[in-house]
Amino acid sequence: MFKKILVANRGEVALRVMRSAREMGIKTVAVYSQADVNSRHVEEADEAICIGPAPSNQSYLVIPNIIQAALQTGAEAIHPGYGFLAENAEFARACTDNGLKFIGPSPEAINKMGNKSIARETATAAGVPVVPGSPGAIETVDEARAFADRVGYPVLVKASAGGGGKGMRVAVDADDLQKQWDAARTEALAAFGDDTVYLEKYLLRPRHIEIQILVDQNGKGAYLYERDCSVQRRHQKLIEEAPSVALTPERRKEMGEAALQLAASVDYEGAGTVECLFDQDGSFYFMEMNTRIQVEHCVTEMIVDRDIVAEQISIAYGNPLSFSQEDLSIRGHAIEFRINAEDPRKNFQPSPGRVTRFAVPGGYGVRVDTYLEAGKDIPPFYDSLVAKLLVWGATREEAIARGKRALKEFHVEGIATTIDFHYAALDRPVFETGEVYTDFLEKEMGDWDVE
Repeated sequence: MFKKILVANRGEVALRVMRSAREMGIKTVAVYSQADVNSRHVEEADEAICIGPAPSNQSYLVIPNIIQAALQTGAEAIHPGYGFLAENAEFARACTDNGLKFIGPSPEAINKMGNKSIARETATAAGVPVVPGSPGAIETVDEARAFADRVGYPVLVKASAGGGGKGMRVAVDADDLQKQWDAARTEALAAFGDDTVYLEKYLLRPRHIEIQILVDQNGKGAYLYERDCSVQRRHQKLIEEAPSVALTPERRKEMGEAALQLAASVDYEGAGTVECLFDQDGSFYFMEMNTRIQVEHCVTEMIVDRDIVAEQISIAYGNPLSFSQEDLSIRGHAIEFRINAEDPRKNFQPSPGRVTRFAVPGGYGVRVDTYLEAGKDIPPFYDSLVAKLLVWGATREEAIARGKRALKEFHVEGIATTIDFHYAALDRPVFETGEVYTDFLEKEMGDWDVE
């Protein structure tokens, strides 16, 4: 096994990776910006290297600085976490070129799956159903209009690069298309340095369902079932649960096998997630693949009782996947709440600042992943996620009840958070029945003044 790995990330996910590494007997190296000098991931690592000023484009996104930190400390491999450089093929290649193992798929697989328009073409070739969309990137708004006229409105203008809901705009009619086209390209350029976009038919009231996979270097893989991530705001997830109440065992198997089929078509290695839109008629369509662990990987860990990050590290070293598909079964029900430093009553406006109180819930079936402590500052430079609250129950009803109890026990002062929003969402009758679609916020949470 590796003796030392560098974690090229910060905060909660850096701690998450370090914990699995420590249990595996692996020493860890943290990297940090000047804004994170007192962050917990720095304190918990065996070694820590400052890689630049607070802005991420001067620190966490600077590939040479991270590579140098790894070489300087004698790390053998780099775990990218999620966000920042996790899906950057150039970074994966730089690791390899410098004799470091990138804990993730090859640069070639990242390129094929990371660019959404290329990923669609790859999925189609692999026999995986896709939402009706443009065959590739669209260069002009006139081409976009021609496509929209063929498939019908509404359509989704979508950035080819990146993720996290950036560079995505819904055009409801021909008059709206120019505005959304310009907005999507502008946001994509700012977020990813690439304003290339493509178009998809926009499905009305789908669910967002994703399949977690693990594949070793010999091509042996397994799907760890699905997560329902339909509670979102502006295409960014807020609540995730596993399994989905919408899937039959037959459909679950079909979607899992399709995800592995897609992975095999690009010689995929490691942990990954195939994201799909699930229509009300039971049809599913490939949307994109995240070539990394996701924020919500923990909700899957709770229903399959497996450490996904440990498997990811072991696979990167060259070990075979430690279990087969037949070894897996769904155990109960789990829900994850993303606790963000945002004010839901002000359209989820970011709320950085000093945390004066931070008391987390506990008890049976409760897990909290966080880097935050009372007296610490949340800098304004990074993602607003400060904690993940996960609850498990033998049934979905039990998990919801445990979620309500845990949210009531979660106390954060000094900043605004999404805790009260999550409790209100659980209290909605449609959530209790499982009739949750991607328009949940607009349809059910209007009293929170969300868009």
